[in-house]
Amino acid sequence: MAELRLGPLLRYADGSSATVWVEASRPCTAEVRGDRGAHGEIRTFQIAGHHYALIPVTGLTPGASQAYEVFLDGTRVWPLPDSPFPPSVLHAPADGDTVRVTFGSCRWAAPPDGGKDPVGPDALDALATRIAADPDAERPDVLVLLGDQVYADETSPATRRWLAARRDLSDPPGSEVADYEEYTHLYYESWLDPEVRWLLSTVPTCMIFDDHDIVDDWNTSAAWLEDMRATSWWRERLLSGLMSYWVHQHLGNLTPDELATDPLYAAVRQHPDGTDELRGLACRADADPASVRWSYRRDFGRVRLLMVDTRAARVLDEEHRSMLDPGEARWLREQALADRSSYDHLLVGTSLPWLLPHLVHDAEAWNAALCRGDRGARWARFGEDLRRRADLEHWAAFPASFDALAALIAEAGSGPEAPATVLVLSGDVHHAYAAEPTWPSGGGPQARVLQLTCSPVHNSVPLSIRLGFRFGWSAVARVLGRRFAGHGGCPRPSVEWRRTGGPWFGNQLMTLALRGRSARLRLEQARGNGVLKTVEESALTGS
Repeated sequence: MAELRLGPLLRYADGSSATVWVEASRPCTAEVRGDRGAHGEIRTFQIAGHHYALIPVTGLTPGASQAYEVFLDGTRVWPLPDSPFPPSVLHAPADGDTVRVTFGSCRWAAPPDGGKDPVGPDALDALATRIAADPDAERPDVLVLLGDQVYADETSPATRRWLAARRDLSDPPGSEVADYEEYTHLYYESWLDPEVRWLLSTVPTCMIFDDHDIVDDWNTSAAWLEDMRATSWWRERLLSGLMSYWVHQHLGNLTPDELATDPLYAAVRQHPDGTDELRGLACRADADPASVRWSYRRDFGRVRLLMVDTRAARVLDEEHRSMLDPGEARWLREQALADRSSYDHLLVGTSLPWLLPHLVHDAEAWNAALCRGDRGARWARFGEDLRRRADLEHWAAFPASFDALAALIAEAGSGPEAPATVLVLSGDVHHAYAAEPTWPSGGGPQARVLQLTCSPVHNSVPLSIRLGFRFGWSAVARVLGRRFAGHGGCPRPSVEWRRTGGPWFGNQLMTLALRGRSARLRLEQARGNGVLKTVEESALTGS
């Protein structure tokens, strides 16, 4: 009999359809049955001995919710026996409803029940607890996870024990994950947390990777990549990381129409074992990152979300460094500007913040100039070492890309079809803040533009981060940053910006409530008693 190994995860949901992801213990037919007529079924596909299904579900009614169950070969496997949680539901939003977008990043797996949590309460656990206590109350329409869903390079003590029973940890990569099977263990550890498992079954999710999904500072520079490719373990880590990401995260990001026309998805499902086909995709992505697009678009009524790959899509040549390769940049521009009258809010999801504390921004721009060789070979060597040690690889470290994004935001937010807001959603930097840009040249948009950064969901926030980022926003730090920029001959960025909220430190989530042309923001932090406490709430628009 087939058993449910992982999931279900409710991924896509619109006014009439949804997709639900599961992993089963053997080949089978996976089925979803809603209590008001929603239904879908599909055969599992196989990757590296694991059996998965992304079940397309139809029969949803706009504005209504219905509880659902999951069956494998006709046997009910969800909800779990004696589950303490309410039924998982499929909710179909109706036109004109408030769209609630909850987002964050950087979730290190919580320890098993009863274990000491070294990084404090998990914000996703707390969100699940609140929704379970009152299922009919407000809940997110989508949970946007902006990177570091798993930590391939920072494993837990339990995972290290599991790895040690599998192989000799004195061989590279040591206590980090090495292959596809070990990646699946990370997802089990993270997504089998009871509260998180139930939460992901009942709230739709959008996901994108960041560096720790592969390795810290993934694709920092061409020199970094060359060093990694010289190791004995890098290629298998990268291929396994991309393969597991495609299975566990990327597939569920796609709409049903996109799935129906995706050639790799069709090939994987047609073969008894799709491992070779999927590994081929990963090999192509390694050889030519521009050959694969991980970015995607989702629409929620009159809210458009563009999730942007800022890791695999980079151009690393020092003379032509870019956060996005030319094809990716064209895609972002086309999606932002297409049919602007159809959206009131444009959300740009990028794991790495566009606007940083001024000192950090200037230090990264200075470092980019050094690494480019603007101050000579000796400074270039120093710059490369500093870049890796200090994680200087955000949008500011790609100055041309920083300015290009500023120009695109100004264009998308201007003119008679301008949306009410253009909001850049990010994580990565283990604190939360809001920053607002202005365009000194006078070419600023009519839309309200904000950088909204929120992390971690569940990770450590060392004192050095707290002190460093508080100082980074100060006036003294701004003066110091301009000195760095002056040494590198860096021009002033095309926008100025000011911090309008934060910095806030802790395990936390931000939620946007978007209705018509109005937008509100709420920041909540997880407390020791397992609840989310609101620490900031504000209107982003006047309407």
